[in-house]
Amino acid sequence: MDESAPTPPMTADVLQPAGVPRSYSVRNIRIEPNLVLAPMEGVTDLTFRRLIRKIGGAGLTVTEFIASEGLRRGADKMEEMARIDPDEHPVAIQIYGRNPSAMAEAAKIVQDLGADICDLNFGCPSKKVCAHSGGSALLKDPELATEIVKAVRAAIHIPLTVKMRSGFDAENRNCPDIAWMCQEEGVEAITIHWRTRADLYSGTRAVDKIAVTKQRLSIPVIGNGDIVDYASAMAMFRDTGCDGVMIGRGAIKNPWVFQHVRGQMLGQPAVVVDAEEKRRVLIDYYESCRAWFRSDRGALGRMKKISNYFTHGLPYASELRTTILRSQSVDEAIGAVNRYFDDLAEWREKGRPAVE
Repeated sequence: MDESAPTPPMTADVLQPAGVPRSYSVRNIRIEPNLVLAPMEGVTDLTFRRLIRKIGGAGLTVTEFIASEGLRRGADKMEEMARIDPDEHPVAIQIYGRNPSAMAEAAKIVQDLGADICDLNFGCPSKKVCAHSGGSALLKDPELATEIVKAVRAAIHIPLTVKMRSGFDAENRNCPDIAWMCQEEGVEAITIHWRTRADLYSGTRAVDKIAVTKQRLSIPVIGNGDIVDYASAMAMFRDTGCDGVMIGRGAIKNPWVFQHVRGQMLGQPAVVVDAEEKRRVLIDYYESCRAWFRSDRGALGRMKKISNYFTHGLPYASELRTTILRSQSVDEAIGAVNRYFDDLAEWREKGRPAVE
């Protein structure tokens, strides 16, 4: 692979005065704003994506990653995970696996389901996925990664993208080479998380490989990793020259993060999210979970997971988290949230400090 390949022009469509792009295109699909909701296992199901779209600010949403073998066999769980709303566009469905033919069949299903983009997962660090040579394990097997990309590209006509980590470990941060291969085989955008698989969810920020990849490729490169606000988003743009940014865990803690970043990119005043708005959004999400899972058990599991992130930073919220985690029904959890916000209003009226 030619390290001396000339630097291509910026792929962004619109530039801010400071040189930060506001959009990019994946073939004929314009991603504007260029802020993407990351695929997250057990998080970015239809209920959470609806929440993010309702608040606004995300230019593209991505499903949680879906096993190609299960999808092609018609497993109910996989089909439910791949469900999208008629008005959810643009949206990408992400699939993972190690069998090129299975990945190709799954990609055809993704296309038939109405996804705008099929995204391949070369980045998941979980032991379960990597143990079967999927996710970020593919970064150790470039030949298999190439076979998968070729098979999927030949099977579908919608745009194809890939999400990956910077490498499998510190000694093998080979994402520029894998990304180059993907581009040459017809992939139309690349997302790179600066962490390696070995880093899991820690490590020291190192975005140099994202910058190198951006310099080598002519397709859009999206930066990912620890983007939680406008400052961290601008740092990723500045340090890598990327065309867009992807936000993951930062969106669980703060579903308004896309709205905030987009507004500041446009020079708009910061949106103030008060306690009543947070109450409304959390209760609305709970009700969506109840309708989606059709049982308190399934809904509660998802509610507890999201609430643990969402309530961090709220004053006196540790007791609320404990109460939600111990709740035995959706109604009990909703009651706990309403009591908390009622008490919060009373505390503020009495001048109680807004800290725990």
